[in-house]
This record gives sequence, C-alpha cells and structure tokens, in this order.
Amino acid sequence: MVSTGAERRTAIATVCLSGTLEDKLAAASAAGFDGVEIFENDLLASRLSPAGIRRHCADLGLSIDLYQPFRDFEAVPPELFRANLRRAARKLDLMAELGTGTVLVCSSVSPDAVDDDELAAEHLHALAELAGERGMRIAYEALAWGRFVNTYQRSWRIVRRAAHPALGLCLDSFHILSVGGDPAAIRTIPGEKIFFVQLADAPRLAMDVLQWSRHHRLFPGQGEFDLTAFTGHVLATGYAGPLSLEVFNDVFRQADPRLTAVDAMRSLLALQESLGLVELPEAPALHGHAFAELAASSGEDVGKVLAGLGFSVAGHHRSKPVSLWAQGGARVLVNETGERTAIAVESEDPERSARRAAAFLAQPLPRGREAVAAPDSTELFFCGSEDWLADFDLTGETGETANTAGITGIDHVALTQPFDQFEEAALFYRSVLGLRLEPVVEFAAPFGLVRSRAAAHQGVRLTLDTALVRRGEWAPAVREPQHIAFATGDAIASAKAMRALGAPLLEIPGNYYDDLEARLDLDPELLAELRAESVLYDRDEHGEFLHFYTDLAGERVFFEVVQRVGGYRGYGVANAPIRMAAHRDRRLSAR
Repeated sequence: MVSTGAERRTAIATVCLSGTLEDKLAAASAAGFDGVEIFENDLLASRLSPAGIRRHCADLGLSIDLYQPFRDFEAVPPELFRANLRRAARKLDLMAELGTGTVLVCSSVSPDAVDDDELAAEHLHALAELAGERGMRIAYEALAWGRFVNTYQRSWRIVRRAAHPALGLCLDSFHILSVGGDPAAIRTIPGEKIFFVQLADAPRLAMDVLQWSRHHRLFPGQGEFDLTAFTGHVLATGYAGPLSLEVFNDVFRQADPRLTAVDAMRSLLALQESLGLVELPEAPALHGHAFAELAASSGEDVGKVLAGLGFSVAGHHRSKPVSLWAQGGARVLVNETGERTAIAVESEDPERSARRAAAFLAQPLPRGREAVAAPDSTELFFCGSEDWLADFDLTGETGETANTAGITGIDHVALTQPFDQFEEAALFYRSVLGLRLEPVVEFAAPFGLVRSRAAAHQGVRLTLDTALVRRGEWAPAVREPQHIAFATGDAIASAKAMRALGAPLLEIPGNYYDDLEARLDLDPELLAELRAESVLYDRDEHGEFLHFYTDLAGERVFFEVVQRVGGYRGYGVANAPIRMAAHRDRRLSAR
C-alpha cells in the first residue's frame, strides 16, 4: 500500500465480531485496525477490569476511540433526568479507567421522553458539562428509530442549540441512508463538531428499520448503499477522526472473528481507495480465464465426461497427478489429489495482480508463482498468457485446440460459498480482481432457498452461490458442487455433437418445455430442438441464453455449456431449480 498522506485511522466496533472481548480485540489488532469502539455488553462480560482492558489494548496497539452506547438520556422528566446524570457520571468515571475520551449517546427511544428540542439541548448541555470537566466528549447520534430525534439534521439543530464544546455529533451511515436521508447536507456541518463517524452498508430490504439494523448490516461495499458518496460528504467538512465500522449482523457475530476482521479491513481499504485516500496497486487488465482446476478423486469419471464434451488430454503436470484437458480456448485441470477448486485468470501483469491481492490482505500460496487463497480457500492464480504451461509435459500443440464439439472457452466458473462467507467472497473478488458485482438473486430450489451473485469484468465471470439453511441429515442436494460453464456459439449443435461422443447430458422433463411454450411463444422448430436436446432457455432485454448440463461426474462435479445470443448478461438463474431437481432424479435412479 502506498500512502497518499490522506488515509484515515481505522476502527471497528466490538459488536461486529464474534467471541469474548479478548477474542475481538486480538482479531481487530491482527487485521491492522488502529482502534476499537468498546460495546458496553462486551465490557460487562469481560474478565478484565476497565484498566486491564486499557492495558490490553495498548499491548495490542489499539486505541479505544469510543465507548458505547449510552441510551435514553435527554428530554425526560426532572426526576428521571437526575437519575440519568448519576448514571452518566458513573459511566464517565469508567471511561477514565478505560482511557477513552468519547461516549456515544443515542437519541432517546424512551416512552418517558418528550418532543422538545429546547429541553433535549438543555439536558445534553448538562451532560457535556460533566464530560468536559473530565476532558471528555459526548457524541450525539440520531437513531433512525429514535422516538422524536431520528434524522441527523434534527440532532445537529439540538447540538447547535446546546452550544457546548464537549458536545458534537456521531454520524452513522445506516441511520441516515436506511431511511432515505440525503447526506449532502452533512457538508454544512463544521468538521470539528463531528466527533465520530460509523460506517455500515446494507442490502435494500422492505422491513422494520430496527430489525433491519440489528440483523442485516454489512461492511462497506457488500450492500447497496453509496458509502463512497456518504464518506466523501463527511470528509468534505474537515472531519479528522477515524473511519469506524459498526455492523450488526447475525452471521458475522457467529463467524471466526479473525476472518471477519480481515473482511472488515478489506472493506475499508476498498472504500479508501475509492475516495483516493490510499494508493493501492491498480487492478491490471484481465483477458479471461486461463484455466479452471477441479479437485476430483474420481479423475477417471471426470475424464470420461470431458472426453464426451469433446475435450482431449493436452498435457500432464511434471510433478503432480494433474492432467490438462483442452478444447478451443477452454483449459481444465483435473487434480486427482486436491481438495479445493482453483481458478486462474489471464492478467496483463500477474505480479501486480499479486501485489494488489496482498494489499487487500489475501493469503499468499506457496506455489512458486502468483497465487492467493480466496475466503472459501479457492486457489486464485494470476497468469500471463501461457506461462503456466511450463509446468506441464504437453502432448501436442500449446495453442487453442480443435473445437471438437464447438467449445470456444470458459464462460464462467460457479463457486459454492459457505453461508457465512458469501458477502466476504463478493467483496474479495470485487476488490482484488476489479470485478463488477451484479445484484444478489435468491430463488427457491428443491431443497431450500439459494442465494446467488455474479461478478464479472473483462472476460472473467464468476457466480457465487450459497444455500441459506441446512437442516440436519436431510440435505440431498449436491454438496459443494464444482461447476464449470463452457462457451459455445451454437448450443444445440454442441449438444448433438456431444451426444454423439457419448457425453452424459442431463435430461430435462417435458413439463419445462410445455411451460416455455406457454410463457414465451417460441418458434416451434426451436422449441422442438430445445426439447429434443434437453437445452434450457432464458432471455432478457439484451438477448437470449441457451444452456445445458452434464450429469454428475463422481459426487459433485458437473459441467454446463452455454450460448449467449446478443447482449444477454445473466446466467439462466431461473432454470437452476430445474437443473437441481434433474440432478437429484439422476442420483436416485443410479442407486
């Protein structure tokens, strides 16, 4: 990473991570964060005293930038206000032991609160007096579900009315963007009155904003909020504090905190790059897929299917039981001992691709060439045009092989993701490779809901898929499938050629084609050929998509052949449940 002199300190709220406070602090430090927000529940459950937490953070190189949250303070009846002041004094004393100077005060949701900005300002002024006497600050935040104060514009009016140097704002992107707030007016706030900034992304969901906030926040770049624009408005004020993450997410709070913290830091690096705050190695131009590697203990079965698709053996690895199969511009490696899928992209500058991956905290692989591990342990190689072929004893030509059955290259590779790494994987491929993410698609499959997201750019296409829930022993779907889709210029001709070569193509039920006829009014001749060859069909506003599948080779490997007509951009997701059911039927009939 190259500094521009403008990068910001980074922080993460302990509520983002799983484990005890000690687990969370260790993970934040290892991922390279400068500081943390201590969430009160984490402190209450810790075996360490506040002073012990302060020392432990110092040993880890972490500052404690915020203590939070202090709730339901302002605009309440006098007796309750006096009790709140006593409660606040105790918390400020605790903060002194922690060694932090800023506390987050959320706008009230109390039924005792009244709609009175003057009274709220008076109460917050009194709280700021307590804090100021100790050299501390109050960061007032408008909750999106605050009883009366639920916009940053109103919280800023109250802070201005209170007029105390120890009172300022906390701006949280979720609370502003989730309710459709316009962040542009943030630029009118003096930067010195913005005491803290919390960042969170999220998918667009039509649900209660409190439930949305508590369960579905994401790290920057993983959702649908424009955090580059939001953060740009904040920085334009002259705000000099850290960029901190506050993400409530049920999956993150159960996942390995070390991995989640790395994902969080990667999101902040990508955000800072988009703002010009850091200079990272630019993503080189890509020229498509160099190869895809399958982990196949039943290599013979995979080989038979590839042969039926018109592939031939083009080489053998010099030191490993890995065979190279090729047709047209498509290359597939079959590894009889591996456990993970590998993909290789052709990069204009493989070394720079590897440096960019390292800057985004990707784990390097000891492969003697530019290679890193993706979040799901898929091995990602950066190759020159054909430099990787030096590892193989080739059986013949090294260029594009004959198009025996019409295959021209790899269209896309489908990568099955663990449920708790789905968002992490999308961010990884976007930031490391510069791929563009398509919206998340969910569809009802025979054995549960499936979530899918495509990432593509410059001839490299990936689809990320995950099942949302697995229940007990009942999970007859293909577990962790390995799925490569090959491109052809004529799907029907390829299907006919492959059948003649003995390819085990997946049979599609007649009900599917009856529905196609009813829905789309296709040309009868085309429909008859689709039905005869078990080719599926989809279309969008840009073009058409014809595709078909093989049966499973072994336990979890299968192939797809696709034809894109016009500017079709999708992946035939609507047909995925048909494919899944057909694969299930084939497995049952083979028993």
